[in-house]
Formats: sequence, structure tokens, C-alpha cells
Amino acid sequence: MIGVSKLYCGTVEPSDALRYGRHSGRLPSHLLQFSADKKPVVVFNATRACNLRCIHCYAHADGAVAPDELTTDEALRVIDDLADFGAPVILFSGGEPLVRPDIFDLAAYAVGKGLRAVFSTNGTLITSAVAERLANLGLSYVGISLDGLEATHDRFRQVPGAFRRALEAVDNCQAAGLKVGLRFTIFRHNAPEIPGVFDLLEERQIPRICFYHLVYAGRGTDLIDQDLSPAETRDAVDVILDRTREMFDRGFSPEVLTVDNHADGPYIYLRLLQEDPARAAEVLELLKMNEGNSSGRGIGCISWDGSVHADQFWRHHSFGNVRERKFSEIWTDTSDELLTKLKDKRPHLHGRCTGCNWLDVCGGNFRVRAEAVGDLWGPDPACYLTDEEIA
Repeated sequence: MIGVSKLYCGTVEPSDALRYGRHSGRLPSHLLQFSADKKPVVVFNATRACNLRCIHCYAHADGAVAPDELTTDEALRVIDDLADFGAPVILFSGGEPLVRPDIFDLAAYAVGKGLRAVFSTNGTLITSAVAERLANLGLSYVGISLDGLEATHDRFRQVPGAFRRALEAVDNCQAAGLKVGLRFTIFRHNAPEIPGVFDLLEERQIPRICFYHLVYAGRGTDLIDQDLSPAETRDAVDVILDRTREMFDRGFSPEVLTVDNHADGPYIYLRLLQEDPARAAEVLELLKMNEGNSSGRGIGCISWDGSVHADQFWRHHSFGNVRERKFSEIWTDTSDELLTKLKDKRPHLHGRCTGCNWLDVCGGNFRVRAEAVGDLWGPDPACYLTDEEIA
């Protein structure tokens, strides 16, 4: 996760994270990416069931509830363990988390245990009443997926009206006083609509947006040929940077982030090096605190069946199951070779990563993408930095 507004527009200084000792339990949410202990943000895919059928769904979600879904009692025990372990955030996802009947009880229990609880949702089920209920639970944030303007979004989601209902959900959350933001996964076919989504953000004064680079997992594995080329990625990131700066210059200052491609960090630094060298030096400090990709270390995933994964995209490899052992025990067990290597990927990488000047701030980027094209420890094919830029 790369904070564009934090880094490029200067809303965060290195001293901000140092003030809290860089401890995840004390850091405000917007500074968590700069923690030193990297206690994992845990994505809980509470259900596989979903009312949409998105073409890029990493979970292969559909309308059916998985027969081995964790029970309410089992999920409550997981939350107990995460709270005791010191996980700073539990992110309820799916499928569509609001399809799960006990999701409000689980979220309320998590908040009561001191966890910051957030939702990742398609938004189509967030009526005014649901938004009020979520706000009353003490939810920290709701992220609503919006993958382009109306025709594009509905095509990706494969349900007519999904765009309109997602925007209604945004309105309902704002009316309820619940912090809400947008989540946009970038493909070749929707990248030209990034400016239009920025227009929506500004028109509706939405305080946060995350732009996700495509990860080749789940149904997204079939979309590798729709990923951006390196040149197209650079163009898309430039648009994100330019539009963010323009909004800040006009007095609107939302939190803008890019996710799942840590080449964005060095790219922002190199751009600032030309525009504002003093700020570039501060950004480099923040990027070193961030440490790049944190799959298997600063982020983890628990599936609806209790399987534990390095992140929500590593569904094909489980480190264990919370029905048999606590997440905290699985996460700290060094007997799993992959989990141990993911906690420090650098010695295991090869190819152009080994000579990259930005390895300490990128962390080797996404191993799932590298694995999808044939080499788990080879270069991430989505890295768009040139040989000159990494030397």
C-alpha cells in the first residue's frame, strides 16, 4: 500500500510515525503502513457467497455459501485470538460480507475487543438502514468497489445496476456519518476512466480512494492479458499523481493510495527528486519504514473455511487452519518454508530484483504475480521500473 497523498502531497512526515514509536497498536490507521513491528492486518473472508460475479474476483465467489464456512462461535474465537495477538485491524471481506447473516454480530464483537474493524464490500446491500447499523457498531471504515463508470463497472460486476447501487451505498454511508471510500482495480479497459472516477470522488467529497493494481489470482488469473503494460502502468500512475495534486491545490484533500504494486513507491520518489528534492528525501525515509510488500508478515488472510494464507491472493497455499490451531500460532510458526521465506523475501529472490536499488523499499513486490507467470522467486512481471531506474 503506497500513500500517494501521504508521500506526493506531503500529508505525512517521517516524524509523524516516529512520534508513536512506530508500534502498530498505537499508530493511527493512516500511519499503520509505517509500523516497525508489522503486526498483521488480517483479511477475514467471512463468506464465499456473493450477490455479484465479478470477473476479477480472487475468491471465485458465487451465490453459494460454502458448506465448510466457519460457524459464529468459531469466528468469535478467531477474533479473540486476533485481539490477544495484537492484530491492529480486521478487514471483513468475502465474497460479499453482508451476505453472511451474523456479520453485524462479528463486527460488533471485534470492535468490542479493541480491533479496528473495516469492511470491503461491493456496496449493493448497503441501504440507509444497513449504513446506520454499521455506523452504530463503531466500524472504522467501509471500502466500496467501483471499477469504472457505469457501463464498465456493471460489465465487470456482471449485474446491471451495480454501479448505481454502489453510489447509493456511498451516499448512505456518508449520511450515517460512516467513513467511506472507493476501491478501483486497474485493467487495460478501465484505466482511461480513472479521471472520471476522480471527478466522482471530488463531486461527492469522498474522503478516500484506493487504486489496486491487478493481481493474478482467482478469476483474475484469466485476465493477465488485460493487465497494463509497463508504459501503460506508468501513464496510469502519472494520472493518479497529477489528479491528486490538482485536487489538493483546489483545497480538497482526500486520502489517495495505490495498492499491490510497490514499484509505485520508488516511482513517486524519482518523480519528486526532479520536482522537490527536499520532500523526496523525506519520502525515502517513509518508504524505508513502509518496507514494501508485506504478504505473510504485515498482512494475512483467514478464509471462510478457516485456512490461513499469506494474503487474500494466496488461496492456493494454506499454512494451517484456525479450527486446528490459533492464527497467532500458525503465523509465528517457522516450520512452514514459504511463510518463513515471505517474512524476508530478499535472500530468495533472483533475476533483476537482486540488483535492484529499491529492494529494501519494495520488498520484492508480489510473489503471487511472479508465481502466476512461472517463477515464484523471479521478478514481479508488473514491475514497471526501467533497468536504469533500479540500478
